[in-house]
Amino acid sequence: MANLIMGLSSILCSLNGQYHCACWLLLIGFLLDLADGAVARQLNACSALGAKLDDFADFTSFGLATALLLQAHGILDGLLAIVYVLAVFSRLCFFSSGIPFMYRGLPCPYASSLLTGTYLLTGGNLVVLRIVAMIMILFMVDQGFYPHDKVLESQLWKKMVYAGGILMVLFSSYSIVSLYYLVWSSTYIFFPVALWSCKV
Repeated sequence: MANLIMGLSSILCSLNGQYHCACWLLLIGFLLDLADGAVARQLNACSALGAKLDDFADFTSFGLATALLLQAHGILDGLLAIVYVLAVFSRLCFFSSGIPFMYRGLPCPYASSLLTGTYLLTGGNLVVLRIVAMIMILFMVDQGFYPHDKVLESQLWKKMVYAGGILMVLFSSYSIVSLYYLVWSSTYIFFPVALWSCKV
């Protein structure tokens, strides 16, 4: 639910032109999304309803809220935003890998994190942002495999990366935060098994 609240708040910020605040809320949602599954498993509170709520929260935050960062001012811009949301929707609904601990297609939180980091780093350069969005769409609908991102239930260095993400959001400037999340997301996107596999 916390991720859902961040997503809805980010949407409100974007609708009011406060895109930097919207980005900040999306990064917090990214961290909360990585944590909620671990917390639910620790509390033995996993359920079918919880899984559906998690998907809805992901769609809201990493689909709708992230697409608003693209600032659709014309037909082509609007079409790109719609395609991005549909890519997130299809990724959440249809891309079960059937392989334990693996996703098929790039998980939408990492696509959102990369777009958010790009927005903060470039100061909202829409040309760059839209190019990155198109690339993320291709990764999300791709048939490639990505490991489950259970960073809080994995190796110590992954927990340190997560803790660093929290510190960045709380205490760092836009440029440093954007670089941190860009590196984090990029390593997962381009080196998913080599760096982020549960066996690493």
